[in-house]
Amino acid sequence: MTQAAYERAVNLIDNANSEDPNIEQADGKDWPKELLYGLRMSDMLERYKSDAEHVIKLAIRGQHIQRWQSPRNAYPMDRQGYHKWRSDLYIFHAEKVAGIMAEAGFNQQEIQRAKNAVAKIGIKSNADTQLLEDVVGLVFIEHYMLNFAEKHPEYTEQKWLDIIRKTWRKMSEDAHAFVLAGNISLPESLTPLILKAVQA
Repeated sequence: MTQAAYERAVNLIDNANSEDPNIEQADGKDWPKELLYGLRMSDMLERYKSDAEHVIKLAIRGQHIQRWQSPRNAYPMDRQGYHKWRSDLYIFHAEKVAGIMAEAGFNQQEIQRAKNAVAKIGIKSNADTQLLEDVVGLVFIEHYMLNFAEKHPEYTEQKWLDIIRKTWRKMSEDAHAFVLAGNISLPESLTPLILKAVQA
């Protein structure tokens, strides 16, 4: 697919995410939350696997596209409701990305590849999905883990070790090496806990 089609799809994803009413601060300015997330995902992909194909770049940019349209509180606030929300989100995001790629001129095979990655099909067996999952984990550790910790002061150290290890298990050995080589910024207050979790 042409560079022009890729850039059109990126712009369509970013325009959709710019509509997010939820605002997050970063670098001294306000950002629509999911626009910022998409930019962080693309930035991390560029640092981690700069030679990724356009298809997976779009899957990663649009992985949270318009997430605010499917809020968590629209589902029962229990474990079963949480898993139903997550599985429905995968399909929701995959269909949104597919529609944008079709509008930009991508072919059906390319669209299906992106859909499979965004829908989290074949983690550990689909290289596209694994790459997306790697970037999700790297972005969570660098940008979101500390904020998550601050929202849950009641979590014990063991609970945190379990959360970190769960994230780590979803990531590939390449992503593990990327973290341990110092290629991402670990939240300072959580660094000893992260290292304890992943080196055990």
